Amino acid sequence: MTSQDFAPTAGTAARLPQERRVVTEIPGPRSRELQQRRIAAVPPGVGSVLPVYVTDADGGVVVDADGNSLIDFGSGIAVTNVGNANPRVAERVARQAGRFTHTCFMVAPYESYVAVCERLNRLTPGDHEKRSFLVNSGAEAVENAVKIARYATGRQAVVVFDHGYHGRTLLTMTLTAKNMPYKQGFGPYAPEVYRMPMAYPYRWPTGPANCGPEAAAQAIEQITKQIGASNVAAVVVEPIQGEGGFVEPAPGFLPAIAEFCRESGALFVADEVQTGFARTGDLFACEHEGIVPDIVTTAKGIAGGLPLAGVTGRAEIMDRVHGGGLGGTYGGNPLACEAALAVLEEIEEGGLVERARRIGEIMLPRLRELAGRYPAIGDVRGRGAMIAIELVREGTKEPDPELTAEIARRCHARGLLVLTAGTYGNVLRFLPPLVIPERLLLEGLDVIEAAFAL
Repeated sequence: MTSQDFAPTAGTAARLPQERRVVTEIPGPRSRELQQRRIAAVPPGVGSVLPVYVTDADGGVVVDADGNSLIDFGSGIAVTNVGNANPRVAERVARQAGRFTHTCFMVAPYESYVAVCERLNRLTPGDHEKRSFLVNSGAEAVENAVKIARYATGRQAVVVFDHGYHGRTLLTMTLTAKNMPYKQGFGPYAPEVYRMPMAYPYRWPTGPANCGPEAAAQAIEQITKQIGASNVAAVVVEPIQGEGGFVEPAPGFLPAIAEFCRESGALFVADEVQTGFARTGDLFACEHEGIVPDIVTTAKGIAGGLPLAGVTGRAEIMDRVHGGGLGGTYGGNPLACEAALAVLEEIEEGGLVERARRIGEIMLPRLRELAGRYPAIGDVRGRGAMIAIELVREGTKEPDPELTAEIARRCHARGLLVLTAGTYGNVLRFLPPLVIPERLLLEGLDVIEAAFAL
């Protein structure tokens, strides 16, 4: 099988035609009808990137209610890494649904929950003994990681970073950096959370070459002076920041922070919710610099679209929490566990770590060439299939969220689903399914180029 005909699952042809097909304006009449129903039923606080109503999806495409087939550069925000409705995932979920759909693992356990935890213990970075447990969402996983860190260390302070995003619950909203739309009007926030500078190479005052060591030194100095290293329970960080604009920390920054944690007794928590499960060209993004976290949180790509998240940590940390202190009614639902086992098989058997690297090898040079022709593209960054471009006003580094929104609108109108991100709202982020056919990936890049040419 060549990269040109890469299929959604090992040895299986795509169920839907892998093509961009625009047959109406986007959104079309049927989607507009459904949007009117939505307005009457759903509060406006629940937003959508593009109000097209999906009826089918497979491989690298999503099909809407008007019959338009859009190239998918979003993957449900890095969820459908193995492709939407992946046959192996669908088959295992359907088989499980015919047996039982819920018992609550805390009431009557089942093997698939244990099997997912065993796989997480084996696959997450580090060869030390680990324990895992399962919850429903990335925010829930991060919140539990903080709970465990506070319990295990007897400390309260939690350190996070500029531009970080960790969720929408009270605690994870507090951990999140961006005010609009995530925090505005929802305070007061949780106590004992402290924010430090992030090693953001494109925006570092003295330039990218100095960014890693200078940002680490600043963060460690502020922690030591303002909080006291002995008071820090956990440092929580995304190895590549997601909603913050796909900020890839400058080399050396994360290892320096991890070393600080080892020396001070704080726990290093890697939030791999968006970066995990082959997305960045490694199974987990923190592997890129050889970082071994004390706790790893996972979600999104873990179960092919079913709600599931995990918290994996060193056994001596995880085992400290008293019986009954962790859990939840739906955490590790049996349908989601079967989906996760299928996803992990797909990643391994389908060579999706390597496939993510190949996507990066295609996208990054093409986007850098585009940046050379359009000065509004201030930065191109990312790894694997987690790529972004940051848009600025020409001749400056001033963010240009208006142009960003317009480029996204042009892409949508031409049948390419893209997402925006960034603290300043000026980042286009690209998260294609890892199984997208290469010709479709190239066509999506053509659409992006055309959007800038208008």
